Order: sequence, then structure tokens, then C-alpha cells
Amino acid sequence: MKIEKVELFKVPPRWLFLKITTASGIAGWGEPVVEGKADTVKAAVEEMTPFLLGKDARQIEDIWQVLYRGGFYRGGPVLMSAISGIDQALWDIKGKALGVPVYELLGGAVRDKMKIYGWIGGDKPAQVVEAASQRVANGFHAVKMNACAEMEWIDSPQKVDDAVKIIRSVRDVIGYDKGLGVDFHGRVHKGMAKLFMRELDYLKLMFIEEPVLSENLEAFAGLTKYTTAPIATGERMFSRWDFKRLFEQGAVDIIQPDLSHAGGITEVKKIAAMAEAYDVALAPHCPLGPISLAAALQIDFNCLNAVIQESSIGIHYNEGADLLDYLLNPEVFDIKEGYVSRPELPGLGVAIDEEKVRTLAKTGHNWKNPVWRNADGSVTEW
Repeated sequence: MKIEKVELFKVPPRWLFLKITTASGIAGWGEPVVEGKADTVKAAVEEMTPFLLGKDARQIEDIWQVLYRGGFYRGGPVLMSAISGIDQALWDIKGKALGVPVYELLGGAVRDKMKIYGWIGGDKPAQVVEAASQRVANGFHAVKMNACAEMEWIDSPQKVDDAVKIIRSVRDVIGYDKGLGVDFHGRVHKGMAKLFMRELDYLKLMFIEEPVLSENLEAFAGLTKYTTAPIATGERMFSRWDFKRLFEQGAVDIIQPDLSHAGGITEVKKIAAMAEAYDVALAPHCPLGPISLAAALQIDFNCLNAVIQESSIGIHYNEGADLLDYLLNPEVFDIKEGYVSRPELPGLGVAIDEEKVRTLAKTGHNWKNPVWRNADGSVTEW
């Protein structure tokens, strides 16, 4: 089970895939990427590769600790995303070697199916009613949308009113028996978040995501009085040490670690256990590709406090390729009445179409998120 080969593939629309192969021929797949910084994470994985070659792929915890603690500087999106993809691939190898899904190695499944939601509306919410109706027709019982476009530090009540009307139109079309999550995307600052959250409260949202940027943790406690909706955050947090401060504050109801950013399966399992101790739910962030989603579902099926899973199937970023295009078994992500069934294949449960990966890696991508500016020309949050 010694690691013999490490390969990286930058594939459209904006992903980076990793393949680790052992001397015995077992291959595992991971997805180490920061959206818009794929080459940077690729370089980080390449720098970590000497710590992998020749090592026993079964020693996942030890390898994780070496990659994390073996460098004097640690944490952050780039290094943790590199570790995340490596960790995913090692769990995939171990599950395949033992002939069981990863969740069996974590202690077994706690559920038979997992609730899932889909994105609607793009970066600047538009045509959301049609998109929401289509998602419901496709089997989703929950959707999520961005709350607004650009929002100045202190903006007009009219802009909030206009955004609320768009969100209300989605609630009207899907009804109250379906989940509606609203993502402030960190683009709303504290002064406006109070008004925005209060105005949305009557719509009984599934959650409000990133009402302010996660680096402004001290603001979360004060915002809870303006909404009865659960507050969610965590996609821009990268380890249990980041989440520790969030839990201690006690102001967040749902955490959203990303399996491709927050240390992979090894670390997110620990973060989820910490969340359970603080009575906080888990809803892994995943606007990425099939490997990241597969890893997230392994955690979901093992963790009792997992409540819903994000999916990037058909998300507005997926231009040039979509999540299912890289799978030989796309049915593993079939959505039936709002749920995806428990995967049964060993490892991460997905069969990667390696020929498609190698072909599209020749095309690659250079995806970058847009830079937004306010009316006065100042940079604003995307």
C-alpha cells in the first residue's frame, strides 16, 4: 500500500482533481482546490508530494498530522485545501482496499438517505422563480439563492426592499413545505445585515448564510436578535481551531465546513463532533465537483448532526463541464423527493471517468471570481 504516484488535473469549469496511486495499483481521487486559485493549490500539493511518496497510504491520520504540523506555517485556505484533497484520496484508497464505503470506516451510517439542496439565481439573483420551479421539478425539496447583488457598507432601504421582494417570489412559488436558504455571501456588512435579516424574517427561511464575513465573528452574537432563522457560516473556515472560536461564541446554528477546504474527511469529522457537543448542526459547503460532493456525503451519512447537503449540480459556475460529466456512475447522485440515497460502492462511492478527466485537463481553465465595485468606484465584496 505504499504511495507510488501523485497526479494532478486542472479541469473545467474551475476544479482541480488529484489521483494518488499505490504500488499495488489501487487509486484514490481527491479534489484539492481553492476557487480561483487552482494553480496555487496545485503547487502546494506538489510541495507536499515528497511527504507522500513511499508512505503507507493506510496511515491517514499520521500523514495528515505530518502535512499539517510538518510545516512551521500552517492553516489557511491554500495549505488546508491541499491537505483536503490528499486526505480524500487516501480515504478513497483505504475504502477500496477494504471493500467498504468510507462512512463504514468512520463508524457506520446513521441514516439511509441525505437531504440535499440546489442553487438558483446566479451571483446576482435573476429568473429565480423559474429556476426554483425547475429545481422542484427535478426532485429538490430545498433551494438556496444569493440574497442580493452588490451591497455598500451602508446602503439604501430600497435596495433591501427590492432584494426581499425577489426572495419572497421564490417562497411564494415553492411554498412553506420546501426549504429556502438565503446566502448573504459575506457581501452584506453589519450595519445593513440587521435591517436585511429583520425584513426577511417573515419568510421563515431554512437558514441565513454568512450574514457577515466569518472573520467578523464578534458580530454574529449581536445579529441573532434580528432573525428567528438559523444562522449558518463556515465555508471560509479551515480547521477545528477556526471553528473553536465560533462554537465558544454560541451564536451560530449551522456550520458549513467545505470538504475541499477544511482538511478533508479527517478534519471535518472532528469539526462535526465538536459541533454536536455545542448542539450545532452540520451542512457541508460544496459548490465544487463530484469528488468533493462524494467526500461530503460520506461525512453526512456518518454524522448525526448533518441536516442537509449542498450540491453543485447545475450551479451557475459550471460552464464547460458539470459535476456529472466526470462520473461513470452519475446515478449515485440521483435526487428523489429531496434526498440522495446512501452510496454503496467502496471508498468515496464514485467511479471517476479518467479518460474524460485526462481529455478535459488538456483544456484546463483559468477561472477567477469577478471583482465588483460600487457606484462610487470602490471595491465591494463579491
